[in-house]
Amino acid sequence: MPSVYQLKSAFSDLLRPLTNQLANKGVTANQVTVTAMLGSVLLAGSLYFSTANSLITPLLWLSVPLWMFIRMALNNIDGMLAREHNMSTPQGAILNEMGDVVSDSALFLAFAALPGINIPLLVMLTLLAVMSEMIGVVAVQIGASRRYDGPSGKSDRALFFGVLGLLYALGINPGTWSTLVLLLITVLLVATIVNRAKSALREVNGNTAAEAD
Repeated sequence: MPSVYQLKSAFSDLLRPLTNQLANKGVTANQVTVTAMLGSVLLAGSLYFSTANSLITPLLWLSVPLWMFIRMALNNIDGMLAREHNMSTPQGAILNEMGDVVSDSALFLAFAALPGINIPLLVMLTLLAVMSEMIGVVAVQIGASRRYDGPSGKSDRALFFGVLGLLYALGINPGTWSTLVLLLITVLLVATIVNRAKSALREVNGNTAAEAD
């Protein structure tokens, strides 16, 4: 199944001039990573508590698709800074993985404030999202590459939740349709976990066979 992640190369090409400018100004990959994480947590907290207490209008949820796009850009930029400008460090690798998990969890759980949202399903989805990233990292531990297989990677989930935020901002309240969307993402996440595990094992077995030859 196609994944938004497959567009990463083209997206990176568009962002490369900006990335080079940031590098020239002394901006580090870790600074970009922390910015993305703090921005996600602050936005999620603001939307949750403001919505739960009826302090904002639904139109402010338009910030969700906008921030999801900005965050994807920041994720690409910190990766390019690390790879292409010699900023890769063990600390940065840990920060990058943890930052993504914290950001995703905060943004997804902010939707619990919306009336009519299926909270148990939302929590289950969030846990599966964490598990999918854990599987991707565990692949490295067993000798494979970091796995980003779909069909529900970080970019795909950002797209789904960006659309959910957009629809609520336009006056479409959660209900049966949102439950079906969350259920779809949950199923895709299960498939993602299985795909990443299988791909990692195939890669390891292939490497072992190549070494034996």
